[in-house]
Amino acid sequence: MLTTVNNDNSFSAFSDCNSDRSAEFSTPSSETRRLLIACAADNSDEFIPHLVLNLHSCSIEDQKQATMEIRLLAKNKEENRVKIAKAGAIKPLVSLLSSSSDLQLQEYVVTAILNLSLCDENKDLINSSGAVEPLVVALETGTPTAKENAACALLRLSRREEDKVAIGRAGAIPPLVKLLEGGGLRGKKDAATALYAVCSAKENKVRAVRAGVMRALVELMADLGSSMVDKAVYVVSVVVGVVEGRAALVDEGGIPVLVEIVEVGTQRQKEIAVGVLLQICEESWVYRTMVAREGAIPPLVAFSQSQSHSHSNRPRHKRGSKLKLLFIRYCWCTWEQAEKLIELLRQPRSGNGAGRS
Repeated sequence: MLTTVNNDNSFSAFSDCNSDRSAEFSTPSSETRRLLIACAADNSDEFIPHLVLNLHSCSIEDQKQATMEIRLLAKNKEENRVKIAKAGAIKPLVSLLSSSSDLQLQEYVVTAILNLSLCDENKDLINSSGAVEPLVVALETGTPTAKENAACALLRLSRREEDKVAIGRAGAIPPLVKLLEGGGLRGKKDAATALYAVCSAKENKVRAVRAGVMRALVELMADLGSSMVDKAVYVVSVVVGVVEGRAALVDEGGIPVLVEIVEVGTQRQKEIAVGVLLQICEESWVYRTMVAREGAIPPLVAFSQSQSHSHSNRPRHKRGSKLKLLFIRYCWCTWEQAEKLIELLRQPRSGNGAGRS
């Protein structure tokens, strides 16, 4: 049985993937000025039906304007997200996303859908309206901002296991991996966050491996000075849950990188790297040998001692806070993982199988 990496606090390593971070409007129209006033005055009710009507306009400029304004209304106010959805905006937005070849309109629609998806009440309607497939198209073909916001929207729509499976089957994994490889820093963070979420589904782990995710992740982990190390290690910790993921990690040179992280990484990076190394070593003496040859035992011993010290110096009073108790439990779990891995690495080679599972 493979050990599961402790991911209770993992999302603190990722970007928030909240509403769009792009600038709003460089030269606001009179309509947009009125909208800004309406937002400030909390008087959006009279504007929303008009905006939804304009989504059906034959004029692409009217569609763009309406979409931009819906995006703005939905950006920061939960009540507006509910009102916009109840006014019937989601289906025409999805229709525009599916049918328009205009990249600017595509970007506006993707961002509007992202902002609307921040409301849990809207997620099922967005999914059932067929938004996933056109969001994947935007992820493949859109502007840099559209790609980032499409990745965030897909993350927000992946609450349930069946949603994650549907996103994977719609073809989202390869363009997410491409964004992880070639996007800007914001795009890499958004792609990593989305991959971490959707790859909890087993079939998506395999898709990610086939799309070449391990090469990108190992490269990101190896750059210890970057802000992507934590995110990359967390995604690796999910993908190595399948045989293909463990094999790809080893083939891409991940073992020496993980050992280096255990030696010189931050505390959180060390904790997750130890968990990943334990996962790949538990059922394969071949991998244990490779890890031991990389000199993993001394930094693992040092890590184990530091975790033991944290545990032994825990607060002594009887009624410690819940946070302190969680910290004690976490230190104990990571110490156990390190000790188990050290024990595995010190065992003599046994068995005749050359298994790489």
